[in-house]
Amino acid sequence: MTAKIIDGKAVAQRIRQNIQLQVQSAVASGKRPPCLAVILVGDDPASQVYVGHKAKACEAVGFKSLTFRLPASASESDLHAKLSELNQDPAVDGILLQLPLPSHLQRDRALDLIAPAKDVDGLTPMNQGLLLAGRPALYPCTPLGVMTLIEETQIPLRGKLAAVVGQSILVGAPVSVMLSKAGATVININSKTVEPHRLTAQADILVAAAGVKHLITSSWIKPGAIVIDVGIHRGADNRLTGDVAYDEVAKIAGFLTPVPGGVGPMTIAMLLKNCLAAWNNNIL
Repeated sequence: MTAKIIDGKAVAQRIRQNIQLQVQSAVASGKRPPCLAVILVGDDPASQVYVGHKAKACEAVGFKSLTFRLPASASESDLHAKLSELNQDPAVDGILLQLPLPSHLQRDRALDLIAPAKDVDGLTPMNQGLLLAGRPALYPCTPLGVMTLIEETQIPLRGKLAAVVGQSILVGAPVSVMLSKAGATVININSKTVEPHRLTAQADILVAAAGVKHLITSSWIKPGAIVIDVGIHRGADNRLTGDVAYDEVAKIAGFLTPVPGGVGPMTIAMLLKNCLAAWNNNIL
């Protein structure tokens, strides 16, 4: 058996093209384009690259993109003042606080200040709570991308057994809720789980979001399973790999996402989709 590759890059491009058409139509009718505001605190190289990618993605679909750069020495009051300003700006539809923040700034306190209707990362307590309640909200981008890629397989989730490796608020926890709401029975795997591979080997769907390079080997996989690799790691040779040992798992899984080109492109596509929803005022 050789796994069918789920091409996240192609799926993301299809979503972006659809968003671009919607924006072009609205702008042609006289409406202003969606506007995403990104706050970057400090000069972390990886964060700067990510912010640049988001700005280019916005411009490509016709969004207005604003980037606010605060020095690494910025105080909490500086950051909170900028968040408040953007919350109150009617021309800003989405607010994204680039993480991680410098160590002297409290992430949760800052996220709590973002207006839920502009929280395009889906990380405020309001949106996390609405997700848990199964109500419309702006959901976290990477989990949304994971669910969209699973849908690409056209295999119904209802009644399936899913395993999620990792519990973070960014991916593991919300994707577990989404899978459950879709009708799957979900096993949550964490660092304290005893013999996790014996549990995951029963799962029809496995989402790897542990942040551990090549943790998931063939012994963790049920033959024919859908395997979604959220991990991303840069090796000494500068090549990107994931949490899944790709070559050996590809021989067992039914469907598999690559790294790069799997979940990564979907995260930005879902960010654009959330910003479009916020612009349309049809979520909160």
